Amino acid sequence: MGESVLLELESVTKRYDSPSQAEGPPVLKGVSLRLGPGESLAVVGPSGSGKSTLLNIIGALDRPTSGKVVLDNRDLALLRDEELAVIRSRQIGFVFQLHHLLPQCTVLENVLVPTLAVGGATEEAQSRARRLLERVGLSERLSYRPGQLSGGERQRAAVVRAMINRPRLLLADEPTGQLDRTSAQNLAALLAELNREEGVTLIVVTHSAELAGRMGRVMELRDGTLKESTPRAPDGNRGSGKRGD
Repeated sequence: MGESVLLELESVTKRYDSPSQAEGPPVLKGVSLRLGPGESLAVVGPSGSGKSTLLNIIGALDRPTSGKVVLDNRDLALLRDEELAVIRSRQIGFVFQLHHLLPQCTVLENVLVPTLAVGGATEEAQSRARRLLERVGLSERLSYRPGQLSGGERQRAAVVRAMINRPRLLLADEPTGQLDRTSAQNLAALLAELNREEGVTLIVVTHSAELAGRMGRVMELRDGTLKESTPRAPDGNRGSGKRGD
């Protein structure tokens, strides 16, 4: 895999055993994909098509039944669980439909939680957290707890938490699914901005045509196969998906 490719999936298949222990039908059927540094991709498709399963495999939260997942020239299938944990903490950021913020912690404390796995909340990490929170409009909410925030504010805090360790790959699973239209638009703009300015490779799973339209590429997962697609956002605006300076 060349230097211009950060992530490569080669003929990835995933099956889950049925309750009778018989081999179940494949959720993913020979999925292949290549993404370079700083690219952005939306994965769309009907509910139950395996989009979250695909994201979990890319994020080293699950293993494929067969096929290869290579991130930054490392075949994830060959790594031990401990090595995968290090990759998840240092190279991959996750944003989910539900924010999963710790209710007893402040916004700033929540954002710093991932740093505990990579050396702790150093002065540099705290400075980055404050800068990112200011960038997403949460500089006045540092001492607030999640229950004191709006849904859009909680998701913005979750995005900052995902970015705190400077991951090379950011995975977002239906990040706007629980938000009102205005909050969803703001979050979509934020993700596209981070993709450009931080140079992070971004993959979003979404039902939102507007969010998909901000990504550099769109692919559809249907019947277990992944194919290029070209849906457009309502305003026809597509993000460049290129690395920013």
